[in-house]
Amino acid sequence: MTARFADKVVLITGGAGALARATAKAFAAEGATVVLAGRNEADLTAAAKEIDRADTVVADVTSATDVARMVATTVQRHGRLDIAFNSAGIFGGAAPVADLDEQTWAAVMDVNLTGVFLSMKHEIAHMKANGGGVIVNMASNIGAHGRRPGLSAYAASKAAVSVLTQTAAREYAADGIRINAVSPGASDTPMSYRPGETREDRDARVRGAVPAGRVGDPAEVAAAVLWLASPESTFVVGHDLVIDGGATA
Repeated sequence: MTARFADKVVLITGGAGALARATAKAFAAEGATVVLAGRNEADLTAAAKEIDRADTVVADVTSATDVARMVATTVQRHGRLDIAFNSAGIFGGAAPVADLDEQTWAAVMDVNLTGVFLSMKHEIAHMKANGGGVIVNMASNIGAHGRRPGLSAYAASKAAVSVLTQTAAREYAADGIRINAVSPGASDTPMSYRPGETREDRDARVRGAVPAGRVGDPAEVAAAVLWLASPESTFVVGHDLVIDGGATA
C-alpha cells in the first residue's frame, strides 16, 4: 500500500469514538502520526493502544482554552499539523421541539457546532501560518440532507456544520487550506442503536430504510475521510460527502 500520509500529523477530535478510531487506524496504516483528542483520558488511552504511532491529548472541544492547548500541544510534540478530522459529536436526547429541554439543546450545539467552530478556528490559524493543510468536519446525513422527527437539535447542529464547512472552505482556499465534510448515515457504531434495540432489530430497521440494505462499515467512512485528506482530492473544496447507502438520495 502507498503511504499517502507518510510524515503527516493528523489531529482527530472525538478520538475515542468508533468512526474516529477507524479513521485513525486508516491514517496510521498509511504512514501518519495520529493525535487523538477527547474528554476522557482512559477512553483515549484505550483507543491509542489499538493504533500505531498514536498520541493523545485530553481536551474538551467546547472550551476555547482546551482547544487552543490541543492544537498547540500537537504542534509542540510533533512539529506540525497537516490534517484535522473534527469528529467530536453527541446525539442528545430524542424529543419533539416543544418537549426538548434547553440543557439538551445547549449541550448538542456546544459539542457538535461550537466544538467544530473552535477546532477550525485554531487549526486554521496554525495552517495559515505554516503553508496550508486539510480539514475534514463530521456532519451527518441527518441535517442538511435529511431530517428525522425527534432529532431537531442534532439535525440543526449538523446542518450548521455543513454550512460552516462550506463557508470556511471559500474563505481559506486561497491560503492553501482545503476544508470539506463527511455526512455518514447509520454506521455500525453504538450510535446506530435505538434504546433497547438488539443488533437484529437494528439491522432489520435499517434494511427497510436504506436502499443499500445495511448499516455502513466505519472503515467506509474512514476511506472517505482519507480520500478528502489526500492529494487525490486537491480540487475538492467545500464539499459535503454523504455516505449513507442511498438513504437520503
